[in-house]
Amino acid sequence: MTKELIRAVESADSPALMVAAVQKLAAAKDEAAIPTLIAVFGYNNPTAAVAAVAGLVELGEVAVPQLLSQIDDYNYGARAYSIRALSAIADPRAIDILLTAAATDFAPSVRRAAAKGLGNLHWHKLNDKDRASALSRCLETLLNISTDSDWSIRYAAVVGLQALAKIPDLRSPIQAKFKEMLFTDTEKAIRARVQLAQLAV
Repeated sequence: MTKELIRAVESADSPALMVAAVQKLAAAKDEAAIPTLIAVFGYNNPTAAVAAVAGLVELGEVAVPQLLSQIDDYNYGARAYSIRALSAIADPRAIDILLTAAATDFAPSVRRAAAKGLGNLHWHKLNDKDRASALSRCLETLLNISTDSDWSIRYAAVVGLQALAKIPDLRSPIQAKFKEMLFTDTEKAIRARVQLAQLAV
C-alpha cells in the first residue's frame, strides 16, 4: 500500500497531482514514507512541501534521524522545510543543527524557522547536565541574533526567547533583553512583538 503511494508521488506529472499524492502518503503515517516525504522538499512545490512537513511532524520522533541526515546543503528552500519539521517535532537531538542554522545560515527562511524552534524543544528529554548546557547555548544564540540586521530574524528571535522564558532560570536575562529591545529596536513590528512577549513571560 505505502509502496503504491510512494510511486504515485514519484510519478506525479503535475503540481496538483503531486500535492494529492503527497497528502495521501502523509496520511498513511508509515515510517517507510519518510525518505519520500523529505525528498518532496526539493521538488519546488510549496503546497506539497507543506503537506510533507505535516506528515513528518505527525510521525514525530521516528522521522528525526532521517531529517537530520538528509538536510539539503544546496537547496535552501528544502532546508527550510526540514528545519520547520524538526522545529515542530521539537526533539532535542536537532539542537546542533537548529543552533547552526539560526546563527549562520545565509537563507532568512531557514534562520527564522530555526530561531522559533530553539525555544520549544522538549527539554525534559535531556538529562540535567545536558539540559543546562543546551539551554545556555540556545539562550546565547537567540540573544545574539536578536540584534541581527534583518528585522525578520530579530522577530523570530523574540518568538524563540518568549518560549524559552518558560524556563524559570532563563526568565531574568530574557526580560532584560526585551526591555533593552523596546528602547533600542527601530522597527515598530519588533517593539510590538516584544510587548506581546512581555505579557506572556
